[in-house]
Amino acid sequence: MKKLLCLVTISSLLVATAMAQPGLHLGIKGGANMTKIDGEQYKDAFDFNYHLGGFLQLDLTKGFGIQPEVIFSQSTSRTGTRFSDIYTEFPNSNDQKIKLNYLSIPVLANIKFSNALWLQLGPQYSILMNDHESLTQNGKDAFKKGDLSGVGGLWLKLPLGLSLSARYVIGLSNLNDVSDENKWNSQAIQLGIGFTFF
Repeated sequence: MKKLLCLVTISSLLVATAMAQPGLHLGIKGGANMTKIDGEQYKDAFDFNYHLGGFLQLDLTKGFGIQPEVIFSQSTSRTGTRFSDIYTEFPNSNDQKIKLNYLSIPVLANIKFSNALWLQLGPQYSILMNDHESLTQNGKDAFKKGDLSGVGGLWLKLPLGLSLSARYVIGLSNLNDVSDENKWNSQAIQLGIGFTFF
């Protein structure tokens, strides 16, 4: 309930800010996540997931702006066949799907390439929102509560307020909260569609 209230409060503030200021545009977006975790005994393959949220575009000049977002993002990965041999704290966790739900907050620079195409670059901080406790259910005990990432991508503006986006997100933080010996880093490819209200 607290997480839902926090999300509603943030969304309300974004709407109020956008309506009060010229040069601000409010929108919603959603799409596919292709995610994986790089680390010892994780399978080296992307899994399909989704993301959904809102964004605020602040135009500072004709060719440059800032775009903060609040995104609910789901990530899944699969452990290898010898995962529990390395991490004995999690028996029977071999070849298991791990589902992680994050509240992601990217703050991106929008750099204009042409009238319709923009380059997006910036940091992203993601907060782990899972409530389950076991690794195989979705891993809050095994994973750190936050993930700092770098984001790079393209934003294509279409008529009628529509937009398409493609991004690559690379984790800069070690997600492993079990052991300091092995690093787990997130990766994601995001494809999305958005709608700008004004």
